[in-house]
This record gives sequence, structure tokens and C-alpha cells, in this order.
Amino acid sequence: MNIQLRFFASIRESVGTGSESLQTAATTLAALRDELIARGGPWADALGRGRAVRVSLNQTMADEATMLVDGAEVAFFPPVTGG
Repeated sequence: MNIQLRFFASIRESVGTGSESLQTAATTLAALRDELIARGGPWADALGRGRAVRVSLNQTMADEATMLVDGAEVAFFPPVTGG
């Protein structure tokens, strides 16, 4: 399936892009994250397990068990604190 990825804040800075289109066989957000981590380097650093990362699917917050759908927009961003 083809999806659109968006990256925000420190994740965008780490991976060097704010967005990309991706053809993936991943069926869940967890599998997608693992696929991106497998790229290694800054991808593994920014999205690695143990890192606090939020994810949304079609502009709605989602957990990693959420199923992907063709044409989806998936966004990754670090937790945000206010002050």
C-alpha cells in the first residue's frame, strides 16, 4: 500500500525530511515504525524502541496496534510539553 509520512519537530530534524511517500507492506503502525527503524542511522535513533514517539493516523492520535489503510497519512512526533 502507498502511504504519506509526516515527521515533526526533533524527529524531522533527525531524519532530515518533513514528509515522504512510502510503498509499504506493513499492516500496523507498529510494523511501519519497525520498518523505518530498520533503515538504521538517524531513523533508528529518532524512532527506536524506548524513545517517546507519538503517532497519528489520518490526523487522529493512534496506538501502534492500529491497522494501516492504503492512502493513509501517518505522522510521527515527539511528546509535547507546555509551559
